[in-house]
Amino acid sequence: MRKLAEAEVERALQDLPEWGLVGESINRTYAFADFRAAMAFVNAVAESAERVQHHPDILVRYAKVTLTLSTHDANGITTRDFDFAREADRIAGS
Repeated sequence: MRKLAEAEVERALQDLPEWGLVGESINRTYAFADFRAAMAFVNAVAESAERVQHHPDILVRYAKVTLTLSTHDANGITTRDFDFAREADRIAGS
């Protein structure tokens, strides 16, 4: 998997306005009604991550969940990260 150039990352982020660039990763924070809803999202994301073998970093703060994506094998951001970002948005109902 090839690491994307900065211009490619910026173009891809235009299609995912809730996601942002943080160093060599992309991330988004989702807000839910409560802790239970946040954990349901985390569990659904975990199932999807296992299925595609691409695992985000996950930070849970009560009803907020932050996902951070990068492709460690490529030392940066790849199309795989954007594919998973779209899947996480789908799971969240965005």
